[in-house]
Amino acid sequence: MSIELVRRYFRELGMEERILEFEESSATVELAARAVGCEPARIAKTLSFKVGEEPVLIVAAGDAKIDNRKYKDTFGKKAVMLTREEVEDRIGHAVGGVCPFGVPEEVKVYLDESLKRFSTVFPAAGSSNSAIELNLAELERCSQAAGWVDVCKGWQEAEA
Repeated sequence: MSIELVRRYFRELGMEERILEFEESSATVELAARAVGCEPARIAKTLSFKVGEEPVLIVAAGDAKIDNRKYKDTFGKKAVMLTREEVEDRIGHAVGGVCPFGVPEEVKVYLDESLKRFSTVFPAAGSSNSAIELNLAELERCSQAAGWVDVCKGWQEAEA
């Protein structure tokens, strides 16, 4: 079970006790926000793509959507999401609990600029009823992010 993998990962970092588990599902942005008790935008959703044949994760604010033009400008390819089956096989987490922690080494993780307006965010922790609150420096470190990207839209309008 991938939550056990994530739990082990955070145990090694001395942060396991910060994982939140809920009785109810947190598999969508709206459900996660309700479970955590925050605005949906502060949910750090993890989206799974492939660039060529390589899996890539984009962690973005809950109110952000992929902007196809920005994505193509950044990665040089059209945005192609992994299928449900590919997500579990290639990322190691099931849809609804996908997170940037404890993923295979070849999976590159990128953090979207849409997250930078928050002091802390809540990514999933490997299951459809878990999360962990992290500040942006912790998210960057714990996800072993390859860097920050600007590939989303919709969130600036929400800010205004």
